[in-house]
Amino acid sequence: MDHSLAVRETAAGALRNLSACGGFDVCDDMVTKDIMTPLVALLKECSTGLDANQLSPRKCREMNKNYIEDIANEAINLLWNVCECNSTAVSIFNKEGCLEAVLHYMKKFSTNVDLAISVANCLQAVTEDNPDLLSSFNASAQQVLETVILCPESTMKHILLRTLIAGTIWNIKDTIPPGSLGGMINVILKIFSESLAIDAGETIIRMNEAEKNRLKLAAETDTEENMSDVIDNCVLSEDDNMEEIPKGKVRRENDISDLLPSDKWELKEVTALLMAQQTALEIIVNMCCSEDPSDDEWEELSSSDESDLFMENSYNEGTGLLMSPLCLSDEVNSAFLNNLIPKKILEKTAFPNSVALDICMHNPSWKPLIKKLNAVQCRALTCLHSILLVSDVDCLGGASALQSLAQHLSRLVFSKMELLTDTEFLEAITSALRALLQTMASKNISQMIGKFLLDVAMKESSLVVAGEALDALFDVFADGKEAEKAAVQIKLLPALKEFQPVFKMRMRKEGKGQYSTDQLCVLDNVKMNLRRFIAYQETLGKTPT
Repeated sequence: MDHSLAVRETAAGALRNLSACGGFDVCDDMVTKDIMTPLVALLKECSTGLDANQLSPRKCREMNKNYIEDIANEAINLLWNVCECNSTAVSIFNKEGCLEAVLHYMKKFSTNVDLAISVANCLQAVTEDNPDLLSSFNASAQQVLETVILCPESTMKHILLRTLIAGTIWNIKDTIPPGSLGGMINVILKIFSESLAIDAGETIIRMNEAEKNRLKLAAETDTEENMSDVIDNCVLSEDDNMEEIPKGKVRRENDISDLLPSDKWELKEVTALLMAQQTALEIIVNMCCSEDPSDDEWEELSSSDESDLFMENSYNEGTGLLMSPLCLSDEVNSAFLNNLIPKKILEKTAFPNSVALDICMHNPSWKPLIKKLNAVQCRALTCLHSILLVSDVDCLGGASALQSLAQHLSRLVFSKMELLTDTEFLEAITSALRALLQTMASKNISQMIGKFLLDVAMKESSLVVAGEALDALFDVFADGKEAEKAAVQIKLLPALKEFQPVFKMRMRKEGKGQYSTDQLCVLDNVKMNLRRFIAYQETLGKTPT
């Protein structure tokens, strides 16, 4: 709360960095030491002076810099971090009426999209599982969100902004009147579809080329201006009576760099796109796992006039795959299929564009994008897992579509064996395969890839992944003539009998040092189920045909 705006911004930025890097422990300590009192006061004061610049005793906009908005941006990010880590901070957010101030910042989205994105991140965090806040979302508050979500801007930052607001609206869907809910959910699904439709690899290639061209043009322009300065200085030196012009003055008067995009704007655009796609996939998983809406709500959704505007072909010509979400009603499944193209989710499970990866690998500032690309792929696999768990086989495209999907997922693993050491990827791909094979086994669909899971269980990977693969095998080969035939074909019983002592030894050797108590509990169950499953398979061999 220093009188100097620059000091306020720096202090808020330092606290933001501490909260981001320190994690739960630092955020808890901040809340314990009452960071919320000055933070809430700062947010409200900045909100009050946002339009009139009342905080500044002098001109607040200098060099195209709005100190109040920049301070607010740091403060909002700090608020987001502590609320994401600490429930007491969320309670204070509710009690102190921070929503009104935060939404006031959101109104600046047309001129300050970075501030709006920070607000949207914060809103998505504080609205998740926070029923006490729902009463604060009156018609005026909802109107702010609707205005932003319907903005037509097509930059990657605006796509991220709309995706985050869509997540917030989903979190507060219980406050939306039933008559409006259907149309709003269709808008949400359209936004996710818009985000997932963009090819991140091609965008990286295009933006990297744009950055090269911009830097080349800037270098050429700078060279020309330097030459102009030299000529001007030579002319001035010939006339001693002329008033000396300070060095660089000529260039400064004609400099429009402050009006141009900030440095690394191409990289920021790609980063925003990847964050939008990751966020969309995560929200879809939440939508899949939500409680079943009432029949009235989904009748409104399925009959909404807006649904026709956003309906696209949800049939994947390559695999024949149709997917619907993890929901409990046919109306929900139908709405999902009609609005969100599942093909786009499937596309995100593929490996990133090799050319784009090469660009990122050889450019230090772009290298962090590799991790974000991999995160999108893992989230897509998790999303696929959630969709498969409860979707009807016919809605998924039938047996042939599932077999094609099984081939696709198998290729993901065997095409890049080095990824067998990537635990996050392995857990995501194994969970998707497990859900797929459970679905196939439940309908007695012929297995094409039981050997795959056996290989995953026996490869050098984490025990958690091996346990997931074994659990999937137990589910797939638990019952049915087709499962018995497939088990014989891949020699499942002798392979498991050989692997059983290896699994036990690895648990003794690696378990306590590398895994949590919960993980060890799960692995103990897997070990017990392995023994039982082997005994079960042995009885099948003794049963007369």
